[in-house]
Amino acid sequence: MRASNHLIGVVNFLTFLLAIPILGGGIWLSTQANSTDCMRFLQWPLIIIGASLMVVSLAGFAGSCYRNTCLMYLYLWVMFFVIAALIGFVIFAFAVTDKGSGRRVPNRAYLEYFLEDYSGWLENKVADNSYWIKIATCIRDSKVCRNMGKYVNGVPETSDMFYSRKLSPIQSGCCKPPTDCGYMYVNETFWSPGGGLVGANSDCSNWSNDQRIVCYLCNSCRAGVLASLKHSWRKVSIINIVVLILLVIFYVVAYAALRNNKRMDNDESYGETRMTKAHPSALHF
Repeated sequence: MRASNHLIGVVNFLTFLLAIPILGGGIWLSTQANSTDCMRFLQWPLIIIGASLMVVSLAGFAGSCYRNTCLMYLYLWVMFFVIAALIGFVIFAFAVTDKGSGRRVPNRAYLEYFLEDYSGWLENKVADNSYWIKIATCIRDSKVCRNMGKYVNGVPETSDMFYSRKLSPIQSGCCKPPTDCGYMYVNETFWSPGGGLVGANSDCSNWSNDQRIVCYLCNSCRAGVLASLKHSWRKVSIINIVVLILLVIFYVVAYAALRNNKRMDNDESYGETRMTKAHPSALHF
C-alpha cells in the first residue's frame, strides 16, 4: 500500500514537471503574438491546459501523501480531460496549418509567400479586413521592417547582398514588394519602379515606399503571417506530442497504482472479517 502511494506521488511530481513545457509553450506563443506573428488566440488554451495540469498534479500529490482517495480520483478525472484537450489542440494545430509554404524565386535566397497557397480557417481569419488591420498594426508596431537594415563596414548592403539574405516570412511578405512586380532595389524597404511597368500581381499596386505602409496591405504579407504562424504552431505541437505520450503513460501508471490500492484495502478488510470469524470472542448456544 505504501509503495503504491509513493508511486502515485512520483507520477504526480513528474506530471507537474511535464506541465512546465506546456505552460512555457503557451507563454512563448504569447510573446510571438505580441512581437512577430501578431495573431492572439491559440496561446490561451495552452496556458490554461498547463496551469490546470500543475494544479491537478499538486492535488494528486496531496492525495497520495495523505491517502485521500477523493483527491486521487479527482486527479484521474481531470487528467483525462486535460489529455483530451491536449489531443484536440495538437490535431487542430496540425489541421489548420496543413497547407501552404514559401516558394523559391530565381536568384533569391529568401522565399516568397502567396495567399492562394493557403486555405481553410486561417486564411479566412486574415482575409477579414477588420481583423487584418489589427494584425498589420501589430506588425508595424513591432518595427520588424524598420529593423531590416544592414550595414557592411559602415556602408548599406547592396542589392546582391540583400538578395542573398534569408528573410523571415513576415520580412519577405510585408517589408518588400513581390519579385514579379519588377521593382528595383534601393534599400531594404525602399524600392523604385525603375521607369518600367509593374507586374500584374495585385500586390504591386499595394506596395508603398511610405514606411508606415510598405506592403502591409499586400496578400503576400497575410501569407507571410500565416507561414510564420505555421512554423510557431508546429514547433510547439511537436513538443506537446512528446509531452502527451508521457502523460498517457503516467496516467496509466497512476490508474493502475490506484486500483492496486483499492484492491489491497478490500483484501485487508476481507482478511480482518475472516480472522474475526475464525476466532470468535464468545460461544453462543
